[in-house]
Amino acid sequence: MTNLIKKNWLIILVIIFAIGYVNRKNTEQNTILPMTGGGIVADSVVSDKMLIRREVAPSESTNRLVIQDTSLSLQVDNVESKIKEIESKTTEMGGFLINSNLSKPNGVGSGTISVRIPEGKRDEAMELFKVMAVKVVSENVSGTDVTDQYTDLQAQLEVLQKTKVKFEEILDKAYTVNDLMNVQQQLISLQQQINSVKGQQKYFEQSAKLSKITIYLSTDDLALPYAPTNEWRPAVVFKEAVRSLINNIRGLGNILIWVVVFSPLWIPAIFVIRFAKKKLAI
Repeated sequence: MTNLIKKNWLIILVIIFAIGYVNRKNTEQNTILPMTGGGIVADSVVSDKMLIRREVAPSESTNRLVIQDTSLSLQVDNVESKIKEIESKTTEMGGFLINSNLSKPNGVGSGTISVRIPEGKRDEAMELFKVMAVKVVSENVSGTDVTDQYTDLQAQLEVLQKTKVKFEEILDKAYTVNDLMNVQQQLISLQQQINSVKGQQKYFEQSAKLSKITIYLSTDDLALPYAPTNEWRPAVVFKEAVRSLINNIRGLGNILIWVVVFSPLWIPAIFVIRFAKKKLAI
């Protein structure tokens, strides 16, 4: 058996990897993505709308409308309990949960939670979340000024409302059924546009009042996103080297398991190939 494997090791590897590749492709095709929570979908849909909006000249308004987005990367002792604690503190401060997830790849607990906090309590919330951590790995605060977009929407709304008033006056003077139907269709279309503009305005207003905070949590700081620096960190390099060694050992173990499991396939295949070679030699 040992000699058989030594002589035909290349054929064995080719067969194993071919079978593994086919199985992996089948698994990917049969995988169904989970549906996303309502909060995420709502934010994503509005974000898409924001991307296709037209650009406008900067306004001179002194009352700027700014949407704050904050992210924290925290090393904690227990990811699951901290996620629950963050959600609880968020509710106490008048905010709400957008989404959260928890996973334990390679035995390292990690998770993400996104919340919305009243803008006036954002600094207080940030300090509370930092206190929960063993180590604050990184912090990022960004603001998006949507004053110009909001002003543009207000101008669109005024035009639509004036146009609607004109069509209402025309409706009062319409006599034929065809005229009535045409004017009513225009009024319905205008009202839908007005509702859409008001919805976008409301989104901007609520987003400015409620800051979004995304917290990345892990028991291992290497699993957290952070801004890389040129500073040499021997401890980080050592951890990465150890993790790479463990992954390589696991990979070798996985290959051996595959070889054993699929032996009923590759052993007969080797005998067939050798038999065919002998026939050709004769």
